[in-house]
Amino acid sequence: MELSKQELEYPQKLLSYMDGFLISKTMFTACELGVFDLLENGEALSSKAVAERLGTSADGMDRLLTACVGLQLLQVKGHQGEVLYSNTDLSQIYLTKASPRTLYYSMAYYSQTIYHCFAFLSDAVREGKNQYERAFGISPQELFESLYRSEEEMLKFMQLMNSIWNICGKAVVMAFDLSIFTNIIDLGGCTGAIAKECNSTYPQSRVTIYDLPKVLEMTRKHFVPPDERRIAFHEGDFFKDPIPDADLYILARIIHDWTEDKCLKLLSRVNKACKPGSGVLLIEALLYEDRSGPVTAQLYSLNMLVQTEGKERMASEYISLLESAGFKDVQVQRTGKIYDVILGRK
Repeated sequence: MELSKQELEYPQKLLSYMDGFLISKTMFTACELGVFDLLENGEALSSKAVAERLGTSADGMDRLLTACVGLQLLQVKGHQGEVLYSNTDLSQIYLTKASPRTLYYSMAYYSQTIYHCFAFLSDAVREGKNQYERAFGISPQELFESLYRSEEEMLKFMQLMNSIWNICGKAVVMAFDLSIFTNIIDLGGCTGAIAKECNSTYPQSRVTIYDLPKVLEMTRKHFVPPDERRIAFHEGDFFKDPIPDADLYILARIIHDWTEDKCLKLLSRVNKACKPGSGVLLIEALLYEDRSGPVTAQLYSLNMLVQTEGKERMASEYISLLESAGFKDVQVQRTGKIYDVILGRK
C-alpha cells in the first residue's frame, strides 16, 4: 500500500520534535559560555580564538559554533584562510546580556531550572504534582519558598520575568484602553516591568508594585532606579495581607500558578478590595476553547505541572473564576502574542 505524502512526512516531523532538545540545549550552552556576549562588539573571531578567550576546548567550541551557524544564531565568513564567526541580528538583539531586549536570562532559567524539572515530567504526570523535591531536593509545599530558595535563585527567576515583559509587556497593557485607571496596583508585580509599561503607555497613571518584602528588596536593588517617582512599593502577601485601594488590579502570570480554590480565594480578596467601577486585569497564556492550541500555552501548562500547583486555562475558565469571585462585564482580548488579557469590572 502506497503511503501518502503526509504519511511520508510523519517520521521527519517526529525526528524534528526529538531534535528540539538538541537545538535548545545548544542555544543554552552558547549563552551560558558567553559566546554571543564575546562577539557583541561586532568583531569576527575564529573558533580557536573564541575557545581561548572563553576557556574551552578548541574542538568542542568549533562544533558548538558550527551548530550555531546552522541555527542562524551565528554567521560565518572566510578571511585569509580562516573561518570567522560573528553574531546574527537575532543573537545580537536577543541573546546578548547587554541588549535591552535580551532573552538571555530566560535561556539561563530554562537551562538551569526548567530542564531539571522536565527530567521528571513522567513522574509529574503520574503523580499530578510538581517535581521540585526530585529536581532540587526542596519541599514543594510552599511554591515561592522553593523558587526563592536563595538570593541567586530569586534573581534568576526575576530576570526571567523581566525579560519576558520586555518583549511582551507593551502588547498586554495596550490590549484594552486602560487610561481611565489612574491608580493601579500590580499584584505580584515582581521587577516592575509591567508597571514601567503602564507608566510609559498611560502617563497619567501611578503604579504600585505589591509583592513580598524580599522580592521588593531585589526590585529596588536591581530593576527600579531610586529616582523613579511614578512607581511605588507595597510589601505584602496577597493571600494573607490587606490589599490597598486601587482603580485597577493587575495580575500578570499570577493566576496560572495556583489551584482553582486558591485562584478563587485570591480573586475574591481582590474583589472585596475593589470599589464599584474598579477593574481587574489578568494577563495569561490562553488555551483555545477546543484545546487544539496554541502549542506554546499547552507546553506552558506542562511546565506549570512540573513547577507549580497551577495550569494554563481557557478564556472561559478565567471568565468563570472572575464571575465566581464577583466580577462582571468580563472581556477577553487576544493580542496575537504569547500572552492575552482578560478584563473584569466590579
